[in-house]
Amino acid sequence: MEDQVKNSEEMDLNGEETVTNSPAQEENATAESELEKLKTELASYKDKYIRTVAEFDNFKRRNAKERIELMQTAGRDVITELLDVLDDCERAKQTLEKAGLAEAAEWEGVKLVFNKLKTKLQNRGLKAMDVINQAFDADLHEAVTEIPAPHEDLKGKIIDEVVKGYLLNDKVIRHPKVVVGK
Repeated sequence: MEDQVKNSEEMDLNGEETVTNSPAQEENATAESELEKLKTELASYKDKYIRTVAEFDNFKRRNAKERIELMQTAGRDVITELLDVLDDCERAKQTLEKAGLAEAAEWEGVKLVFNKLKTKLQNRGLKAMDVINQAFDADLHEAVTEIPAPHEDLKGKIIDEVVKGYLLNDKVIRHPKVVVGK
């Protein structure tokens, strides 16, 4: 029985000793190789699990970000259409001021409506872009024309605004049309 458990030493034809493994040792070696195989497989599944969880977390973050952006710009189309009405209100107000009728009692109600429209749009995240005397940026502004700058420091800067530009939640929804000094 001891022969089965221990390595048996035999002599080969050349007189050298050879070592042969007993059946118990062979079973042990097979079990160890299967254990290594199972450990490798477990590590593979663990890696896949960690990657899947990370992908799902990224999906949740991306989905939440998209949902927030959608809610912020949900009324973008309606607000964009109302910008023309807001421009008309501003022109009417300027015309009334030039004609000296801006203080007349009849026009007070009209100014209240204009201000209410402006306030409601501002509450939705609309902001007018302040561009006069700012450096011209082709990404933000649309140049209509260039004119000689009245002062040297106005070269490359916006001198006049033809059409007002607007931001909705800090994103440009209408680029201002401007006159640039050269």
